[in-house]
Amino acid sequence: MALSDVLVKQVIIKSDGDVFHDLFGNRPYHISEMTPDFIKGVDLHHGEWGIVGSISVWNFTHDVKEKVAKEVIEEIDKEKKLVRYKVIGGDILEAYKSFLVTIHVDTKGEENVVTWTFHYEKLNESVDDPNSLMDLCLRITKDIENHHLAKSN
Repeated sequence: MALSDVLVKQVIIKSDGDVFHDLFGNRPYHISEMTPDFIKGVDLHHGEWGIVGSISVWNFTHDVKEKVAKEVIEEIDKEKKLVRYKVIGGDILEAYKSFLVTIHVDTKGEENVVTWTFHYEKLNESVDDPNSLMDLCLRITKDIENHHLAKSN
């Protein structure tokens, strides 16, 4: 069993891909308004919103438990609509030695495909793959989409 792996999932959204990308790249503090059941808040710990190297702290609910993730922005590519975070502290690192999250939006005509990619290394072989965390990200994506679609109607 490999300790390092990659998990990739995609979801199609009808809401604007640029807005979705901007939300994760520049305004993640708004996400808790759109998905309050899962994201309790996102606070800036160091730097400025939307700047590579900035550190944010995410308070969220996962598997019916309140959790925290401290993340540094490693990359923001506005052209490719890509944001990459590296987890540097919090509950996720209790099970994983390293954890990178990439969110990419690809616009194809009327559709926007959101791709979530986790690059991770488990602390040991008894650690599960982060499938439930990925499911959480997909639910958050749908909550954000529903919020934007409701606002446009």
